[in-house]
Amino acid sequence: MAGGADAFDFPQDLRDAQLALHQTRAAYEEYAKTLPWSAEPMPGWEGDKQLHSSYRSHKEDSPGYTEEQAAEVQRFQDELRRLSAEVVTHPFWEALSGPDLVDARMALKHAHEQPAEA
Repeated sequence: MAGGADAFDFPQDLRDAQLALHQTRAAYEEYAKTLPWSAEPMPGWEGDKQLHSSYRSHKEDSPGYTEEQAAEVQRFQDELRRLSAEVVTHPFWEALSGPDLVDARMALKHAHEQPAEA
């Protein structure tokens, strides 16, 4: 049964969990962009000059994460684990096997792009 998300009758709670997983992952990635490059304080470094270029890779010193930043990262990671487990262990998957299961899991990732059946 190959096809898009409309080829599968995903239960709404599974659709909701997958959408929450997408949204949480996106929020975590945006938050991570604001963090220092290292969770622990680390000295910066400068790499060798690249051949035939004036480019020299480098990192500034990292102050490490604050307690608040570390707690927020942990909160995101806990929520991502919880949502991932909710999606992966949903009873819907028990009715599928082989290529149908793979197709359905791939289709679910895009189910939020189409409105749910009324």
